[in-house]
Amino acid sequence: MLASPTAVLRTAACCLVLMLAGCATTGEPSPGDPWEPANRKVYALNDGIDRATLKPVAKVYEKHTPKWIRNSVSNFFSNLDTPITVVNQLLQGKLLEAAQDTLRFAMNTTLGIGGLFDPATDANLPRHDEDLGQTLGRWGVPPGPYLMLPLLGPSNLRDVPSHVVNRFLEPFYWYDYGAERWISLAVSLVDLRAKLLPLDPTLERTYDPYAFIREAYQQRRLFQVYDGDVPEELLPQDEEVPEDEPEAPEADAEAPPQPD
Repeated sequence: MLASPTAVLRTAACCLVLMLAGCATTGEPSPGDPWEPANRKVYALNDGIDRATLKPVAKVYEKHTPKWIRNSVSNFFSNLDTPITVVNQLLQGKLLEAAQDTLRFAMNTTLGIGGLFDPATDANLPRHDEDLGQTLGRWGVPPGPYLMLPLLGPSNLRDVPSHVVNRFLEPFYWYDYGAERWISLAVSLVDLRAKLLPLDPTLERTYDPYAFIREAYQQRRLFQVYDGDVPEELLPQDEEVPEDEPEAPEADAEAPPQPD
């Protein structure tokens, strides 16, 4: 991940949400998280890194950097992610979306001055988000156990290859001029962390931030894999009342007469 700045973007948002809260208390065991004790230790490690570095720097960045500059930084790194999306759209057979995002990338790279601006949105070209994990999920690969990765944050076994494959699809992977590469990595991390600062109070109020993040990540990935149209059998099921449970007697239509 550290070899390329845009390699962070696909997973850094979840990673940085993870880092917002302190070490959590152990809740109910989750069948999808068999490695929970080790995952919680990684959680604590990520939290310590965030508190010591990313969070303080992100606060300074947000306070002293004009909003239009922050927007341009976000646009730039989002534009660099577009080739990853296009390749995975083709692998999923989403030809229309692939054409839209190819045009979006070309427009933002040229008219948007390297992606600093986003004229494609003004041209009604929607932004999509696809990666290898979603592609594997669409082709029936199960998510596997939940994982908390150092620096990368929430993941699952199916999504791990994405962190490797995405690296080869990013324009910055082929740009190897030393300091510029590492500076861009640092800027992308700080920009993402600044966007997530408003989430700090929410996670601090949760009883078990680790479990909260785990469930949010799993539901988000399920939603992404199926483009929001999740099969009914994969949705949480409400508890049903047993059929043989006796029904409550209905009240009489008329109230009994009251004694004088």
